[in-house]
Parts: sequence; structure tokens; C-alpha cells
Amino acid sequence: MTEPRVNPNCRLEDQGITGLGKVHYNLLEPALIEAAIQHGEGRLGLGGTFLVSTGAHTGRSPKDKHVVRTPSVENTIWWENNRPMEPEAFDRLHADMLEHMKGKEYYVQDLYGGADPALRLDVRVVTELAWHGLFIRHLLRRPELAELASFVPEFTIINCPSFKADPAKHGCRSETVIALNFDKKLILIGNTAYAGENKKSVFTLLNYILPEKGVMPMHCSANHAIGNPDDSAIFFGLSGTGKTTLSADPSRTLIGDDEHGWSDHGIFNFEGGCYAKTINLSAEAEPEIYATCSKFGTVIENMVFDPDTLELDFEDNSITDNMRCAYPLDYISNASASSLGGQPRNVIMLTCDAYGVLPPIARLTPAQAMYHFLSGFTSKTPGTEVGVTEPTPTFSTCFGAPFMPRRPEVYGKLLQEKIAKTGATCWLVNTGWTGGAFGTGKRMPIKATRALLTAALDGSLNNAEFRKDPNFGFEVPVSVPGVEDKLLDPRQTWTDPAAYDAQARKLVSMFSDNFAQYADKIDDDVRAAAIG
Repeated sequence: MTEPRVNPNCRLEDQGITGLGKVHYNLLEPALIEAAIQHGEGRLGLGGTFLVSTGAHTGRSPKDKHVVRTPSVENTIWWENNRPMEPEAFDRLHADMLEHMKGKEYYVQDLYGGADPALRLDVRVVTELAWHGLFIRHLLRRPELAELASFVPEFTIINCPSFKADPAKHGCRSETVIALNFDKKLILIGNTAYAGENKKSVFTLLNYILPEKGVMPMHCSANHAIGNPDDSAIFFGLSGTGKTTLSADPSRTLIGDDEHGWSDHGIFNFEGGCYAKTINLSAEAEPEIYATCSKFGTVIENMVFDPDTLELDFEDNSITDNMRCAYPLDYISNASASSLGGQPRNVIMLTCDAYGVLPPIARLTPAQAMYHFLSGFTSKTPGTEVGVTEPTPTFSTCFGAPFMPRRPEVYGKLLQEKIAKTGATCWLVNTGWTGGAFGTGKRMPIKATRALLTAALDGSLNNAEFRKDPNFGFEVPVSVPGVEDKLLDPRQTWTDPAAYDAQARKLVSMFSDNFAQYADKIDDDVRAAAIG
């Protein structure tokens, strides 16, 4: 295999990682796939995709994620949300992992986190699995060949799925561990082959580093008007709310589908690729994402496929509901080449309300936007997890609590400042249920959601007549072309209005109970906007 250049003064030996077997620096996609197949890590799929199973871990392990408690971060980490690890325990973990790695073959990728050169993070990812190198090469941003000759990592990630941690010795919860040490600029990942841990570790780093520079890190997708990067929009949302689907609008340019920063210059993608869910993916509903599943180098993760024809089964969730594909951003035809946009004119917060209470769209004041941002509401539906028999509320602050090392108010304050400075219009969009809760109602029509978003993004929705929602106090349009008026008033879609009122009171109470944790940490206007 021919290997691209690497900084001769910054090999693993210079970082104290010695005694390894063969080390491959910055292999390109064909060589990574070749190595992965040679080592039996997966199979070559149709079109040159790579088919892989991640074993026992088919998703992230947030309960096994730790931050090393050092004096430099002691007073800035949100410890209620981040498990601490003592520095001495991390040192033992590090030493034992390095000993475990000796003599084995490893793959190194030197990459950027962030499309803005002034704000990007230089990251070295050391992986035991060749396909992890392929995955992270898609998901982060790839330096030019000439840049590798002087590349020096600011942070290093070591991912070793075959290493099992010792909770008693290493101060962790289980044999699986993700440990972040901000002082040593090092992340250790062990006993999980789920590739998403690599990407979300970088996201967590940026979520800690960027606020000190006045930059708002966001778990969101983003796009802009074709030919006009200054007409940009961001889409906050938890898994299943439509973040990837709704931002991949053929009439707009895609900036990115998952992680972005908002600086004084505008918004920028952290990533160089997409990591899309493939369950029930169809060529009709999402043709471009569907097409990536037969393109060279796309990683197909935890999907059932025919062992002879290699055809993928997009409906079989017997391995996991969290089956995914990972591909470079340029596999989407309308993706931005620069991954940059101007100051967003619209901020959209997506929620999937399985209670059938929230309207399909609502306009928020800046105070209401901060309230819903800190709430981060969506809902799990029956069947998504064992034991879930009725809609279950999920409040994930900032629409990404597992990746937030700082307290939520830090990010909320940044959002408040950005909105005040730019005058962005904020919207809450419900992609969940209408006409009743899950089980009696039906899913919000995607055609109506797209029509409402189009009206919001082109500015015409601001000219509509609005009513004040009696439950949450935000403004709801009374009539929008192309959308049935009845759909805009959830109470009218229920056959039993009294049942809607009872359900609405229940949801309002859930919001209130969850938001009590922020009551003494927010401004009076946000407190007043909390409910009605």
C-alpha cells in the first residue's frame, strides 16, 4: 500500500506510543477498504460499499463516558451530566491500553474538526480497525496532502475495541470506556466497535473548547438558499425528529447534517460527511441518501443484507433500529463545497411530539426559543425500547445533552446572544403526531411540514395571521397556503377536544417539572416565557 506523507516529526513514537506493529498513516479509502477486508472486519458491498457489524455495541455508550477531573476543568464541567474519572485512574488506563496495543497493527488518520480554518481542531485518530479509519475519514474533514507534512495534532483519540477496561483499577463503570482528558489532550476508547464514539468524542471536545472563543457549538443540521450563503438556516433536533431529512432540501444547499458552530462570521460544519439512519430509508422519500448506500466507500453499519446478492434490507431492524450509513458530504449533489454559511436568518427547533399536542409550527420569541432549547423535548414511542408501552417524554437539553461537557446555561446564553445580535427568527416544528396521541392519531404529513418550512424560510410565513397558543404562549399561524387550516390547530384535529385538553395539561406539566432545574439560572424573561 502506498501511504501519503505524514509529518516526520510527529509520528506515534513522538507521542510516547511505542512497540506497535505496522502503523499506517493517512491511508486513502481504497487502501483502508482493502485492509479491512484482508483482516476480516467486514464485506465489500454493492458499488464498493463496506458492510460491517459492530457487535454488542450498536449505539453509543453514554453511561461509560468519563471526563478526567483535573484542576483546570473542575469548575467548568457539568458533573451532573459527565461521569468523573480521577487522573491517576486515567494514567493506569492509558498505560494498560498502550501495553495491550504493543505488536498490533494500527491505522492513523490526521484530520480536522471544523470547516472554518481559524476555528478548526486538528485531531489524530488512532484506530485498531481499518474500517474505523475509513469511517472517521468520511466524518471529519480531510487535510490536503501537502498539509499532512506539517500536521501536529492538538488532540489524539486512541480507539482499541479489543481492550477491556477494569472498573476497579481504571475507575470506570464497566469494561467499556470512553475517557476524555482535557489536560493531556487525549481520548481513550475501549471495548466498543461502534464507530460513532469517534465522531461524538470530537464533538464533545469542540463543545468544550469553542464557547471560550464566543462560538456556539450546535447539535443541528444546516442549509442555505442556493447561491446565497447569507440566507442560512439551522435545524436543532434529537434523533428521529427529521433533522437530516428536512435539511436535505433539494431547493437549498446542504451545509451539514449533524454538528455545526455559530461564530461572528456565520455558521460552519464541524464534519466532512454524514452519518444517516437507514431504517425504512427509501429511494422515493430520500433519494440522495438512499443512493449513497451503493456508492464506493460508504460504510454500511449494522444492516441486514442478503449473503449472496448483498442487497440491503432497509426494513429489517433485527440487529438494531440504529442501523446507519456513513459517507462523505460530496456524495450529496447539493452539498456546499465550503461547508460554510452566513448568519442564520432562521433557527428551527424540531420535536417529535407523540402526545399530539404541539402544532406543526410555531413562532418563538427569543425568550421562548431559549426555553425550548434548554428543554430539548421530543418523545419516545411505544416499541422503540423494551417496556415502552406509551409515549415517553425525552428532555435532552440543548438537543444534545450526552455531548455537552459544560452546563446547559452556557450554551443557552450563547444562543440567546447570537439570536439577539443577528435577529434570527425562531420556529418550533413538530414532526410528531396529530389528531391524537401515538396509537390513535397519525404522523404529521411530511408534505405539510415541508410546506410550512418553505414558508418560514422564504419569509412569507411572517406575513400570516397568528394566534396565541393557550398552552405554551407561542404564536401559531392560522392559515398557510398548501396546508389544511385544521392541521394548524391541534385541538381541532382531535375527535374529543376534552381529551386534547387533558393531554395538553399533562404535557405542560412535564415541561414545567423538567424546567424547574433551570429556574434559578436563567433570566427573568426566559422564566416568564416558560409556560404561556
